[in-house]
Amino acid sequence: MSQVRNAQSLQAPPIDVPAGKCSIIREVRIHRLRVLEEIGELDLAWSPGSTLMWQRGGGSFIEIVDEDGLSGIGPGIDDRLLPVLREHLVGQDAFDVENLSARLRYYAPAGTYYAQVGCADIALWDLVGKACGQPLYRLWGSAQDSVKPYASMVRLSVPEERAEMAVRLQEQGWQAIKLRLHHDKMADDIRTVAMVRKAVGDDMVLMVDANQAQSTGEWQPGVIWDYRRAAETARALQDLGCAWLEEPRPRFAFDELSRLSAEVEIAIAGGESNAELHEFVQMCEQDAYSILQPECLVMNGISALRKVGVLAELHGKQIIPHNGYGKIGMLAHLHLVASWRNAPYLEVVHDPPVGDYRHFLSIFDEPPLVDEKGMIAMPESPGLGVAINEDLIASTL
Repeated sequence: MSQVRNAQSLQAPPIDVPAGKCSIIREVRIHRLRVLEEIGELDLAWSPGSTLMWQRGGGSFIEIVDEDGLSGIGPGIDDRLLPVLREHLVGQDAFDVENLSARLRYYAPAGTYYAQVGCADIALWDLVGKACGQPLYRLWGSAQDSVKPYASMVRLSVPEERAEMAVRLQEQGWQAIKLRLHHDKMADDIRTVAMVRKAVGDDMVLMVDANQAQSTGEWQPGVIWDYRRAAETARALQDLGCAWLEEPRPRFAFDELSRLSAEVEIAIAGGESNAELHEFVQMCEQDAYSILQPECLVMNGISALRKVGVLAELHGKQIIPHNGYGKIGMLAHLHLVASWRNAPYLEVVHDPPVGDYRHFLSIFDEPPLVDEKGMIAMPESPGLGVAINEDLIASTL
């Protein structure tokens, strides 16, 4: 019970809002986008037998408009939630984002994977930033004006191809890459990492993801690690100079994760599928992870992640959010990372040519991209700092 009370009382830093400023919400809409091109499918390393279609354009987004004509955007929501958003948001002040998000969190339609309220929370913050005339990272107290991304792989592939991929990315300026370990045998996992390390030398940071926290219980798609494999893999990876091992045990195995973190030198990371703030409190109190990886579309938006950021700093931990599903959510994470002193990286799902992150960002007019030095410069426009290509809008609800 004390953990829950602590989580509920945790507050993110206050925002400096001009006196008397308000942004009264007039309308909430869903816009559907045209698909420009079907690029192809990639096999998902963490879910054998499943694929993800990559395309340019497509999908949807929500728009929250205030009485002055300013609008904030967020990831698309289930159509069933639109009447609820209109009922609870129209006529309200967007600057009351914390209370509005808290009110909405119980209305996500059953059967939806992501926390739909998180999409509205992002749109509200975008609107607040525009009403203040500031990009969100500056509104939150910027720590940096550029962010270092890492290329997060999608496929398992084979060691030789992953090594070639890492070299190509290194030549393009990327400074870090995350590999998926899902071979049946541990020896094949380690061979993949060893070949990549040999190919890129010590100038590229390597991270590794075991994806063993996909379900709420012990079952996992694909290979299932026991504690012994997790510990032996961690030791082998630290000898190869890897920065972290991600999700080597089930989602709520905090006792085992704490034990593993104490026994090995490599950082243990996780939290992308944990939906509640009190879970991160428990992670920190038990010292389960050195790196917290919350996800704005799994929790209830960036309001929740700002609190996890405070929690991480309080406990001396790094925070590196999960990918945010590659579009608006990822850009929300971009602003968060730039505002945190303890956030060294931004996850960018990038497994080219099919899984190129720029395909996801094709819905924006001028998205922030990775430069030749492997950095992403922060947008200077207010709010999220991006605009949807209006030519892609096919229909509106």
